[in-house]
Amino acid sequence: MDTIQTQAAQNPLAKLVKQFSKFIIVGGVNTGIDFLVLNILIYLTGITAGIELFVLNTISFSVAVINSYFMNKRWTFEDKSVSEKEPVKFSQFLAVSVVGIIINGGVLSGITYFIPPLFGLSAVLWANVAKLMATGLSLVWNFVGYKFFVFKK
Repeated sequence: MDTIQTQAAQNPLAKLVKQFSKFIIVGGVNTGIDFLVLNILIYLTGITAGIELFVLNTISFSVAVINSYFMNKRWTFEDKSVSEKEPVKFSQFLAVSVVGIIINGGVLSGITYFIPPLFGLSAVLWANVAKLMATGLSLVWNFVGYKFFVFKK
């Protein structure tokens, strides 16, 4: 075991920082998936604002959440368990994620509906800026929910 792993095992703060760092990396991958799917849906439908964008966002967010469950379970929170409780754990993960979708979609829809594109941005770019802001807010909620509710040890 290297020095960093030893320190993390001995120091709860170091362990939390390491875990949050992994969460950020996994989040980056899932954000990429989320943005990719959302932009494909925007391209296919031409929808860039309002409640319709909320629906598209729910689809893209859901695809990313499924990937997120497996990456966070195995790597971020190092939960290697396989048991009959797996459906319960996934349900808890899904419950936290649904709140995350509501936060994410609400911020995205609110910004794109109530604030017209700023700085000369196109509607599509403005939707992506709003999505980035929404992702930041839902990231905090998801980490806390996953750590203390779903993958608690």
